[in-house]
Amino acid sequence: MERITISLDEALAREFDALIARRGYQNRSEAFRDLLREHLEAARQSEAAGGAGQCVANLSYVYDHHARDLAERLTRLQHEHHDLTVATMHAHLDHDNCLESVILRGPTASVRAFADALTAERGVRHGRINIVSVDVANSAHAHGYRPRGGATQQLHHLHLKPKD
Repeated sequence: MERITISLDEALAREFDALIARRGYQNRSEAFRDLLREHLEAARQSEAAGGAGQCVANLSYVYDHHARDLAERLTRLQHEHHDLTVATMHAHLDHDNCLESVILRGPTASVRAFADALTAERGVRHGRINIVSVDVANSAHAHGYRPRGGATQQLHHLHLKPKD
């Protein structure tokens, strides 16, 4: 680990310490590392030409489940983008509103386009996406899997490593 030293004026240091306390960090270093990672990821996202590269993402949104055919439209969009959609979690907030969180992975431009299309649906509110750039491991490979009473099969998949 490399050690760096920074100087802050007293007011900024007090404000930073208050943030650390509110968020429950154990020390300034871990808080600073998280802020730096967040800033570097934002820079990667803004500098990526046309959304090049691969990512994993979490798209969360609230919607009115009484809005005409909205639940069906949202499900159809997810099915149309099954190559990007890994999983969906659905929670009922009250009699009218649902919260969904969709885990996505794939080309950053495609993930952004899907998120934009979904959150633009009439009746969807409070849509936010958190995108994390990833490196795709060297190549696809397989792991052996033996179903009960069956022969060993090879399961092929990629490994995605978040960029630091």
